[in-house]
Formats: sequence, structure tokens, C-alpha cells
Amino acid sequence: MHGADTPRTQRLFVVLAGFFVCNALMAEFIGVKVFALEPTLGIDDVGWSLFGISGTLNFTAGVLLWPVVFVMTDIVNEFFGRRGVRFISWLAVFLIVYAFLFAYLAIRLVPAGFWVGAGASQGVDDMQVAFAAIFGQGMWTIAGSVTAFAVGQVVDVAIYHRVRRFTGERMIWLRATGSTLVSQLVDSFIVLHIAFVLGPQQWSTEQWLAVGTVNYLYKALIAVLLTPVIYFGHRAIEAWLGRETADALKRRAAAGG
Repeated sequence: MHGADTPRTQRLFVVLAGFFVCNALMAEFIGVKVFALEPTLGIDDVGWSLFGISGTLNFTAGVLLWPVVFVMTDIVNEFFGRRGVRFISWLAVFLIVYAFLFAYLAIRLVPAGFWVGAGASQGVDDMQVAFAAIFGQGMWTIAGSVTAFAVGQVVDVAIYHRVRRFTGERMIWLRATGSTLVSQLVDSFIVLHIAFVLGPQQWSTEQWLAVGTVNYLYKALIAVLLTPVIYFGHRAIEAWLGRETADALKRRAAAGG
């Protein structure tokens, strides 16, 4: 058996892939909720103003998980290379589309009469309407999110390996955080452009740039704050696999294997 191909490395890839796909899928579904950051933190409204547009810090709940997805990308990249990231990325895209397909099919099912009013005691007068509103995100939003995710992953992988060629095994933070910052820049603006500029809401260029910039700055901050998590992940994997196996994996990943 090849030094990098052990039962432990196979289990590691399954665990990383499962966690990656779960985070991406959950980010899509909880992303339907938009939350206000300032009241959540108990602080006064920031009242930002960019490109002639002003507002408060409102984000989709998906921003809680997308930075984790990009961190997971970097960890998989380090140990399993381009092929590993490409596999889990396309798997995630397929499963996201698959999940939304069945969400739409579930919406089309005729609801049981008793179930429609089952949430009245919780302030939900029509469960079918609520179900459709939560799970029936518009096709533009889904298309924008999936496209942005796929493009962002390609950018992340390319930059990660380009930086790695110059740094070798040194400066993990530079290739990991740097690739995430660039890929999230691409991701933030693509999803908004497809969902809200090309979509039925027809945002102005100024609104697209303003909201995209605020969303990106938030994601960038979280990505920087998560940098220690990348180092922790590397050390945990090296300890679990053993230094020799971990080094063999990283060498093969760096070589594109």
C-alpha cells in the first residue's frame, strides 16, 4: 500500500468530505434568513454608507457557515490536492441541486388539512405557506449561490497552489487565508449579481457594489479570525495520521496527485 494511501487517510477524506458537504448544504438552506448583526450583538446600528447607498449590517444566515466551507477547502487542498477539492466541490454542487429539487417537490405535495393550521399556537396560521416560503427560495437565488460557490472553489484552489509553489510548506496562513480572501471576494459579488441584479429585483449597480462590499468585509474578517483553526486542523490531522503519512499526503497534494 502506498505510504499516503492508508485506511486512516481514506476515513479522513470521507469525514472531511462529509463535513464540507454538510456545511455547504446547510448554508444554502439557512441562507433564506436575513439577520441584523447590530441587534444580535447588542450594539448600535453602524449605519454604513457606500457608493451612495446606506444601511445597517444585515446578512443572510448562510454567512455563518460559508467561511467554514472555505476553511475546509484549504484543509482538503493541503492534504488531498486539486483532485480532492474538485471532487468534494462538484459533489456538494450536485447534492445542493438535488436537495432543492426535492424541496420543490415537497412544496408541490398537497398538504393535509389538519397540518395547515397545526402551527397556529406558534403564530403560524398557514404551515404550507410558511414551508413554501422557507424552502422555496427563488431559482435566481439558487442559481447565483451554486454558480458563485463553484467559481469560488476554482479560484480558491488555483490561488492556494500558486502560493504554495512559492512558500513550500512554510506560511500556511498565507496560502490558506489569502486564497480564501480572494475566493470569497469572487463568491460575494457573483451570488448577488445573479440573484439580485439579473434576477427579478433588478438591483442597481451601486446597491450591488455596496451590499457586496459589506458582505465581503464581514466574510473576510471571519476568515482571518478562523486562521488559527486551520493550524489546529493541520496539527490534529498530522497527529492522527502520523507525521510520515501526513507528509506523504502533502507531497502528493503539492505535486497535483
